Amino acid sequence: MKKFFVLLFIFLLTCTNVIAAGRTSVTYVIDPEKNAYDHNNKGVIYVEEKCYYAAIQEFKMAISLNPKTQATAVYFNNLGKVYMTIGYPQLALDCFKNAVTQYNLNFEYYQNLVKCYKQLNQLKTQLKLYQAKDGSSPLDKVMLGLLYEQSGDVKKAIIILDEFAMSEPDLVITPAVKYHIQELVNSVL
Repeated sequence: MKKFFVLLFIFLLTCTNVIAAGRTSVTYVIDPEKNAYDHNNKGVIYVEEKCYYAAIQEFKMAISLNPKTQATAVYFNNLGKVYMTIGYPQLALDCFKNAVTQYNLNFEYYQNLVKCYKQLNQLKTQLKLYQAKDGSSPLDKVMLGLLYEQSGDVKKAIIILDEFAMSEPDLVITPAVKYHIQELVNSVL
């Protein structure tokens, strides 16, 4: 009888590992959105450390992990700023265009895009293009105003941006446009 209890006790000890292992298995869920956020943050750290190649790789990973969301616009913008910093405005142009396409209500994206056009000597071409548009999108006025500003016609830029701010007071981008108008007015005075 004692042998039976000893064998039963040993059997139960060995079985508890099998039974407990089934209950305590940890499942890890891969979340690409969170991983993209982490890669973007690493890229920002690399930019601060002036490790631009590593930053570019991190931003590209963030974009590939989370390609079609509003957050992706931030990743494209960050990538474009790095390309501008290291002297590749042609690569930055694509990034800034993608940022505006992904989320068109961030004023910084438009500013970066226009600065890139200036760096590539495309201001006159883009200015003609936006002047010819029929105004179907109110955000075209934002681009037009910034193009005028970068080409040196600050008064015309103020007028166009003010027209936008008056016609679209409820858009998320409008307070940033109004703040920029105030900066332009102060620079003219």
